[in-house]
Amino acid sequence: MSKALDYFKEVYDEVPGWVQKMHDYSPAVLDTYTGIRGEIMQDGSLSRKEKDALIASMNAARLYSRSMLFHTKGAIDFGYTVPELAEFFLTAYLYKGDKALALSLEAISYALELQGKTAVQPDPAPEQAMDSLKTIIDWLDGEDTSYLEETLAVIHSGNLEEIQTKILGDGLLSSRLKHLNMAGNFIVELNGKGAASWMDKARTAGASEADLADIGYICILTAGIPAWFELSDSLKTIE
Repeated sequence: MSKALDYFKEVYDEVPGWVQKMHDYSPAVLDTYTGIRGEIMQDGSLSRKEKDALIASMNAARLYSRSMLFHTKGAIDFGYTVPELAEFFLTAYLYKGDKALALSLEAISYALELQGKTAVQPDPAPEQAMDSLKTIIDWLDGEDTSYLEETLAVIHSGNLEEIQTKILGDGLLSSRLKHLNMAGNFIVELNGKGAASWMDKARTAGASEADLADIGYICILTAGIPAWFELSDSLKTIE
């Protein structure tokens, strides 16, 4: 087995089909991709576990389940708790509404399964964010869900300004990470203009230019090189 295949087997416990096919058609392309991925996913300004959780959340925000689940595993493997992971997915809700939080139920249930717990998906699937969040809180019985419960109450109020303030405020996660996540939500959909104001808000919340550059790098992995084009327009140059 090649080093690239070994790498992905270690990451995912098996070689995903898309990796095997890339190797079959061009081992050199897979080696190059693996090198880029390995470099980006190292601890940097953002930690490895932060990068996995952010990619998972950004994919929930663009309603892309496949990559969301791949990186949910990484976030759990590298040390995030499920309540912390749920906070990341609230930024996906803030970006794309009820559908994003409903999709995140797949990731939360998978994260619990990785920890040997059972989480039965509701049938029918929730259509409203309040119902999705209630499901998550029920699944997390015995965990610290105080922030999630407070957020549920604010969502129930319907005050959009209060909802945004609560979701982006400090909880188990920092406000800085959440603002970085929101900037990334726009970048993975190649909306650099939309991301610009969120990059400024992230700076105000304590994010560095190196943090923002790391957001750009991880967006490359899930949305391609054009994601870097969109982020770099608002990234400050090093003097």
